[in-house]
Amino acid sequence: MIPTKKLHNGVDMPVLGLGVWQTKAGEEVRTAVKAALAAGYRSIDTAAVYGNEAGVGEAIRESGVAREDLFITTKVWNSDQGYESTLKALETSLDKLGLEYMDLYLIHWPVSGKYVDTYRALETLYEQGKVRAIGVSNFHIHHLEDVLANCKIKPMVNQIELHPRLSQVEIREFCQKHEIAVEAWSPLMQGGEIFENETIAQIAEKYGKTPAQIVLRWDIQSDIITIPKSITPSRIEQNVNVFDFELSAEDLAKIDALNENRRLGPDPDNFDF
Repeated sequence: MIPTKKLHNGVDMPVLGLGVWQTKAGEEVRTAVKAALAAGYRSIDTAAVYGNEAGVGEAIRESGVAREDLFITTKVWNSDQGYESTLKALETSLDKLGLEYMDLYLIHWPVSGKYVDTYRALETLYEQGKVRAIGVSNFHIHHLEDVLANCKIKPMVNQIELHPRLSQVEIREFCQKHEIAVEAWSPLMQGGEIFENETIAQIAEKYGKTPAQIVLRWDIQSDIITIPKSITPSRIEQNVNVFDFELSAEDLAKIDALNENRRLGPDPDNFDF
């Protein structure tokens, strides 16, 4: 069983899930999700813009895993932001996934002039029981402050780019203060750079684990929810086998020291919406 983190509204969210960004619609995403569910994953993270929600839904139905045992996340895309259009966007996502409710619904990016109204729509959907938890993605501290100043219900999650080269310490501290769970996208970095890092390799050898397992364990011990992406069944299975060991304080510190505040994805303040 994958451990869970209790969100501030009492909902339990698995600390590790499968991300399906850049996973092709159809057979590729179905195979990845079914492999993950067979390996014990219960959290799947998709988004409207990924174009693979329908395949995720097919895999869920074919897996035989009970709906109440799953934690499914999707996100409203930038072109659908605004109050009324966000309400419709969730219905579209639910239809594609073949689900009656969403476990977590996120604003994908902080579109200037729209994200506060978009968040109001998320609050409405939460109050209607169509989503069990709501949150944001790619929000800096100033975006979070804006939402907190205008909301009735605090975001439960902020999903951000986070890996050993971008450890996001300030945002993590802000989120902890406001009871917002932090979730890492691209925890293993795009392009596999982290697998060639000497520090990570040495720690992996010490514990008899893969570099990916070391980084995911660092996430979990740092109170970061993590959603590694893979389409390879063997790697999907490897990535979940991180609950039978613990990194020492010294090794956690060595990974912390790799931070360069270096983004591989877009900066939310300079994103071409």
